[in-house]
Amino acid sequence: MIKGFKNFIMRGDIVTVAVGLIIALAFSTLIKAFTDFVVNPIIARLQGGRSLGLGWQLGRTGNKATYLDLGSFISALIYFVIFMAVVYFLIVVPYKHVQARRGITAFSEPGPLKTCPACLSEDLPEAAWKCRYCGTEQAARGGAGAS
Repeated sequence: MIKGFKNFIMRGDIVTVAVGLIIALAFSTLIKAFTDFVVNPIIARLQGGRSLGLGWQLGRTGNKATYLDLGSFISALIYFVIFMAVVYFLIVVPYKHVQARRGITAFSEPGPLKTCPACLSEDLPEAAWKCRYCGTEQAARGGAGAS
C-alpha cells in the first residue's frame, strides 16, 4: 500500500500540478496586494469626498457593514483577470510548449461535437455510437445509414 501511494505521489502530472499550485498561490498574494494597495485607492479616489469607496451607503452613514462597495467588486474582477492571465502565460503556455516538444498535446481543443436527439445533450463526440447520458444509440454521420 505504501509503495502504491509513493508511485501515485511521484507521478509527473501530480508533481506538475503541485508546482503549478505553489506558483499560483505565490502570484495570488502578489496580485492581491496590487489590487488592495494600488487599484482600490484609485477606485476610491474616483468616488471623491470622504466616501468609504466607490458605492452606496444603504444604512447609517459610516457603517461599513451596510456599505455596498462596488469598488471592491471591481477590484476583485481586476484581480481575477490578472491572476488568470498570469496563470495562463506563466504556467499553461510554457507547459504546452514543453509537452509539444515531447510530442504530447496538452490542453488541446475538443473535437467536433454532436447533439443527442433523445436527451438533447450537446457535448457528445462526433464519433460516439451511444449517448453517455441516456444510452440512446446515435446515428452514424457521413457513413452508411446517415441521412
